[in-house]
Amino acid sequence: MSLRLPNPPLRAPDAEAGSAAPAPAPRYGIAIVGNDKIIDWLLPFLESYRDTNSSLPIYLIPYDDNVDMTRRAADLYGAIYVDEEPVEIDRLSQELYPGFFNNNRRRLRKLQALALPLDEVAYVDVDVILFRDFTPIFGRLEAGKREFIVASPSFEYVYNDRRSAYPFLNDVLLFNDGFWVTSNKYLKLSDFIETMKTDAEIFHDVRKRGQLFAQPLVNFVTHRRGLKIALLPKVLPGASHESFYKAPGVTFRDGKPLDVDGREIYFCHWAGATALPSRGVFDPAWTEYSRAAWARFKK
Repeated sequence: MSLRLPNPPLRAPDAEAGSAAPAPAPRYGIAIVGNDKIIDWLLPFLESYRDTNSSLPIYLIPYDDNVDMTRRAADLYGAIYVDEEPVEIDRLSQELYPGFFNNNRRRLRKLQALALPLDEVAYVDVDVILFRDFTPIFGRLEAGKREFIVASPSFEYVYNDRRSAYPFLNDVLLFNDGFWVTSNKYLKLSDFIETMKTDAEIFHDVRKRGQLFAQPLVNFVTHRRGLKIALLPKVLPGASHESFYKAPGVTFRDGKPLDVDGREIYFCHWAGATALPSRGVFDPAWTEYSRAAWARFKK
């Protein structure tokens, strides 16, 4: 579904009463990237979205042209399929990673989330299921204080040891880029392009190798531009920074997960998983969403 307004049009001002037009409501939404190759992950994600966050518009960015089932899933779940070609992103990915296949370079297509018609966007990887309403996460960005919200730190999969040579990378928060919330007031696609024009050499010097593409880049640009990065628990009281599918000490209350300290887990991320979920603490919920999604998809 590529033509759907995420918010109703504004009403015209009441001329007789002389009242001013109401301020437009902030536009909040979720962005994901998918294709048919990962349909086994995409469908459970969308089913969990339907269960927990259907009040928020969701935009589906195609990973490539292998999207026959993906387009059908978008229609089925009311997702807004993004038809625009990410020309600038693909050019940037080719310049940064010229020796890699397109299927690796296209991981940067998540950056198209920054060009959506939203005031704030939550980008989420699709090897995820959502457990809680994301609405309370929005509206908490603030210039100079919270400009980029992340859920989980990632200490080993961002930079190499040469980062110590660059003072602007001292004491920065390294994060997993499978979830983030920001606004194009603070971070635009053009910021990535401009930063790489001036600092690509530094980026390649410090980035962690090993099939890592988007995560070092998103970290580097936010750090280089000095964005104020905040962990979810610092933004939303009672929230957990935990989302890893192997998290220890997870319990459930009313079907919703809590971390080892009793804080609310908002989603589970199977980052680095080599097989579909089967035996972990979050896996029964994923399996049920998968079963329901496939039943809905095959009708």
